[in-house]
Amino acid sequence: MKLGNPRSLDWSLYILPIILVLIGCATIFSTTIGTNRFYLTYNQLIFLGLGVVLMVVFTLYDYRNLVGISRIIYLTSVLLLALVLVLGKEKLGATRWINLGFFQLQPSEISKAGLMIIASALLALRAGSWARTIGWLLVLTIIPLGFIIYQPDLGTAIITTLIVMSLFFSSSISRKAKFIFLLAIVAALPLGWMTLRDYQKDRLQTFINPESDPRGSGYNVIQSMIAVGSGGLYGRGLGNGPQSQLNFLPVSHTDFIFAGWSEATGFVGSTVLVVLEMLLAYRVYKIVRVAKDGFGRFLAIGFGTMLLSQSAINIGMNIGLAPVTGIPLPFVSYGGTSLSICFILTGIMQSIYLRYRRSAIA
Repeated sequence: MKLGNPRSLDWSLYILPIILVLIGCATIFSTTIGTNRFYLTYNQLIFLGLGVVLMVVFTLYDYRNLVGISRIIYLTSVLLLALVLVLGKEKLGATRWINLGFFQLQPSEISKAGLMIIASALLALRAGSWARTIGWLLVLTIIPLGFIIYQPDLGTAIITTLIVMSLFFSSSISRKAKFIFLLAIVAALPLGWMTLRDYQKDRLQTFINPESDPRGSGYNVIQSMIAVGSGGLYGRGLGNGPQSQLNFLPVSHTDFIFAGWSEATGFVGSTVLVVLEMLLAYRVYKIVRVAKDGFGRFLAIGFGTMLLSQSAINIGMNIGLAPVTGIPLPFVSYGGTSLSICFILTGIMQSIYLRYRRSAIA
């Protein structure tokens, strides 16, 4: 298949992600100057090149074919989650990665896309009664969630839940069923609290008052807020941030990359980054209105929710408005698996838009 007329593409879906990745690369470069982590910038640029290729490939691929292979994609993602238990590499107190030698694979990122695709297919096809559909949706969600929580990865578990909820509540199911589903989620919250590790509970409790444990669970948030505040209006410039350069700012290339960017570029740069993330989410949600089928609409809803919720939570935890849960900032935070999945999903959005444009022209 060929792209055809370039005007049939939504070029913002290509341009915005690339700009965001370059912002991430600039921040990683800024926060790793003079350290032994300088190679992270080169790695991220390689991930960018791979991501762009994947995005174009999935633009050319007819997204409707994903319905037929949704079960294979889902089962593969669950199998990879199970392999983490056997082959997983522990890092920062969690076992979430499989060491492939040349690459650290994070299956929980793949599982978000896998669940999104099969849930979208399930809700679009609606084979059988709504009770049966809801039952299958719960089963399909609980299985990967169980593996993700066990790792533990609270952030990905939250995002996964939000994606499924957005798909469910966007469906044409009755309000009564939606209300019952919501009650079930609320009722399960105490059980979710019981499954959390002690350090995760400390993070949630410290979120209310970081100063209660400034050298322990509150340290990351306090240092992040200092970095954001020290940027002022225009920032200190790339490579000149004391919080980053003196290693006060933790994991500045992943969870707290927004703080590193804010320290370097100030309020102006932070605002630009937030606007870019929100604009990308808006362009994805626009696909919901133009998609010609339920599967395409659900995919756009799921990816839009993923972008919006991850951006809001990541930025929120950088400025003390959300608990620290280890959620990457889409297209900005370092990570090959996360970046590749985001580019693949962006390519699928472009595939949906491209086919809408062609049908409209025809």
